Amino acid sequence: MKKEFSQEIEIPEGIEVKKEDKKIIIKGPEGEVSKEFNFGRIKFENKDGKILISYPMATRNDKRMINTITAHLKNMVKGVKEKYEYKLKICSSHFPINVEIKGNEALIKNFLGEKTPRKCKIPQDVEVKINKEIITIKSANKELAGQSAANFEMATAVRNRDRRVFQDGIYIINKDGEDI
Repeated sequence: MKKEFSQEIEIPEGIEVKKEDKKIIIKGPEGEVSKEFNFGRIKFENKDGKILISYPMATRNDKRMINTITAHLKNMVKGVKEKYEYKLKICSSHFPINVEIKGNEALIKNFLGEKTPRKCKIPQDVEVKINKEIITIKSANKELAGQSAANFEMATAVRNRDRRVFQDGIYIINKDGEDI
């Protein structure tokens, strides 16, 4: 059944929202995040410190699309207000692991005694800090922060060995304030 459906997002002070064709750009004190959306028939309005996303005769799929866009925009607003932070721990029981940042790539040396270092890509606009065995990843874009944390975990995936014995690796221990 088709009926009117809309979602509303409050924009805190100091945050600016712009729409250029299919792209939405949000600027704030912690940086700038932009994302392209396929709005289709969905209306996007920016009025009085609020974002209104609506469609007059929405089907079930239109409602899903509106809810998805709303969730992305809320994450973007939160990210430019305060950056997303992921913490990872370097765990090594057999061989000490060394992690080094070179440009937008991380080199993981001596993982399981391997001679060649493993490489891990770090997306642009992501800050990575290494403090002994804790790696801190910060970004205004939630997707980039999560992807770079996942890149570290996947770079140290153990293959062809028993995971119960070889527990070395880099593991996520904290996702944006939530311990894992």
